[in-house]
Amino acid sequence: MYKQRFCLDTSVFTEPSVRKALGFKTITELTNKMIDLIAEARVKLNISCHIPYPSVYNELIGFLENEGCPKDIIVKVDTWLVKKTPNRYEIKIPSEIFYEYIKDLRERINKGLRIGEEYIIKASNMVYDLTKKNPELSKEEILNTTLSKTISNFRNKYREALRVGTLDSAPDLDVLLLAKELDAAVVASDGGIEKWAQRLGLRFVNAADFPFMLEEYLNHNEKFKNRKF
Repeated sequence: MYKQRFCLDTSVFTEPSVRKALGFKTITELTNKMIDLIAEARVKLNISCHIPYPSVYNELIGFLENEGCPKDIIVKVDTWLVKKTPNRYEIKIPSEIFYEYIKDLRERINKGLRIGEEYIIKASNMVYDLTKKNPELSKEEILNTTLSKTISNFRNKYREALRVGTLDSAPDLDVLLLAKELDAAVVASDGGIEKWAQRLGLRFVNAADFPFMLEEYLNHNEKFKNRKF
C-alpha cells in the first residue's frame, strides 16, 4: 500500500487565511488544530507529516514561543511531526534546475538594480523640488521628508523583485530537498516553493487547503468503514 508523506513548510501553521477560515486568531490555536488532524491521520490512515530539522522546525517553535505557547502543544508538535534533516550530500538535483535558478536570480538582481536607480533619481528630484520651493528648510528636514516618502516604497518594490516567487531562504530549500528525498508532497503557501517544487516534479499542496484535505481523508475513511456491502 502506498504511504502518503507530506513535507511541511512553516506556513502550514502560520497562514493567515487558514486561521481565518477555521476561526482561529493565533498561530498557537492553528498549530494545535493542525497537529490534532495530523495525529489522527497518522493513526488512522498511516499518513506521515515531516518537517525539516532544524531549520523549519526552529522557525515554527520560534513563532509558538513568541506567543507563549503552552508546553503541551509543543510536546504534541514533537510527537506527531517527523523531524528530519535533508540528506544534502546524497539528494540528486538535475543541473538544469541550477541553471534555471541562477538565470532567474541574475534577472532578479538586474531588476533590483534598475529599481534602485529609479528611486535614486526620484529621491534626487524630490530633494531638488523641495529645495527650490522651500529654501528655508534645513538639510535634515529635506532629507527626512524625502526619505520617508521613498524608502518604504523602494523596499516593497525591491523585496517583490528579488524575493517573490523564488527561493530566498535555507528553510525553503530544505523543504524541497526533504520532499525530494522522501518522495513526499510539499505543503506550503510560498509562491517560490511552489514554483521550484513544480520544476523538481514534486507534488504540491497549498497550505490553505491542507487541513481540509486531511479532514476529507478522515471523513471518507469513516464513511468507508461504515459502508455495508
